[in-house]
Amino acid sequence: MPKSLRWVLVLFAAALVCGQTKPPTAAEALKQNFEYINSKILTMAEDFPADKYNYKLKPEMRTFGAVIVHIAAGNTYAAKAGKGEKVKWDDQEQDPAKYTTKAECVALLKNSIKGADEALAMNPEGPNKNMQPFLSVLQHSSEHYGLLVAYYRANGLVPPDSRPK
Repeated sequence: MPKSLRWVLVLFAAALVCGQTKPPTAAEALKQNFEYINSKILTMAEDFPADKYNYKLKPEMRTFGAVIVHIAAGNTYAAKAGKGEKVKWDDQEQDPAKYTTKAECVALLKNSIKGADEALAMNPEGPNKNMQPFLSVLQHSSEHYGLLVAYYRANGLVPPDSRPK
């Protein structure tokens, strides 16, 4: 191999190595994923028709609006736990009957996301380096995202992420 070609390859390899960014820390990855799922759910909450907010897949299930209120309760739990407050998940549950309109459900969700984001910004690893409250809520919200997709499909609607871009 000619010497000049070797130098080109060495410089190219060095440029690749220098151009790489460091992988995110666990706390950074958690924050990114937490914001990602909340963004998707908020988009759905804002997009779903107001006249279908009382729709249930089955009589024993939550309405679409009640699922949004339930997700907000998880965010509230994460926000409080992330700030070091002694909190129980069940104590954060809101009565969906108090949120009767789409606007009320969306406002509650936005407020809960804001609180959780503030807690993550203050201390992305949580008190005592415990990210568990945020991990639990991330998993919880992701499961309910799938349920919200089913509400869309059952109503003959296409979820925002499934629409052509």
